[in-house]
Amino acid sequence: MKLVIQGKNIEITDSIHEYVNQKIEKAVNHFQQLTTEVDVHLSVAKNPRINPKQTAEVTIYANGTVIRAQESSENLYASIDLVADKIARQLRKYKEKRQSKVSKEKTAEAIQSQPVVENLIGDRQPELPNEVVRTKYFAMTPMTVEEALEQLQLIDHDFYMFCNLATGEINVIYKRYHHGGYGLIQPRPNGNGNNGKVSNSVSEVVGVKST
Repeated sequence: MKLVIQGKNIEITDSIHEYVNQKIEKAVNHFQQLTTEVDVHLSVAKNPRINPKQTAEVTIYANGTVIRAQESSENLYASIDLVADKIARQLRKYKEKRQSKVSKEKTAEAIQSQPVVENLIGDRQPELPNEVVRTKYFAMTPMTVEEALEQLQLIDHDFYMFCNLATGEINVIYKRYHHGGYGLIQPRPNGNGNNGKVSNSVSEVVGVKST
């Protein structure tokens, strides 16, 4: 298992590195066969008005899927403890779903195994507004809406962008906090006789249920 530890506004000392390694190894101990790489990002907020200030973020690459967790507190070691416990629960949930699908003899697995791409940026130089402070690149494997929903539940985010296996289009699935359930944002076909081309507008399909 490859472990990468990075820090923002903080020096990654030997003691911090050893503590992270100990906690993450314990968290993924029963999931070694699923885990290919673990990225840990530790940060300390310089703004005194931000509370809590110490944040630990863990991203796990497991057989082609991404599992993510983030926790913050006033103590960095406490944040590491919290995020290690959370990522262990996420891994357990992921493993249980995979086993459930195998037992039901599904024709396709929820997440297809894909090799980890070391460099997703290539020679591209992103041009971003000044307000954008962080950029991430991910391999976008085509998947069903149900698979995208499972992925959303694993990455601890409010939304998840994916390539729809049925249409080949980019969709976004997201949590609906006020009304419950999940929503799906997808391109809307142009109804002006534009030879089936997709317009820039989007349509929203709400009420995707969690399994």
